[in-house]
Amino acid sequence: MRYTPAGVPIVSAMLTHGSQQSEAGVNRLIEFDIPALAAGEISGRFSQAELGAAHQFTGFLARKNRNSKALVFHIIDFSAAP
Repeated sequence: MRYTPAGVPIVSAMLTHGSQQSEAGVNRLIEFDIPALAAGEISGRFSQAELGAAHQFTGFLARKNRNSKALVFHIIDFSAAP
């Protein structure tokens, strides 16, 4: 966990996704990693989450910084995967 100059706690992570999706009637295996961060109140709970466990995340994508084309997933909430 780190803190912004304003004192906001932030936790960074790499999320891994794997699923099978249907596209044009053909099943495709989808796998990717995406950088993520949790800021504020959710960061404490996220930092205690079990590594490697399956979770369902709610959030949004945004640029890493205003001059970057790289995306980061900002975690708003999460729960154990059903």
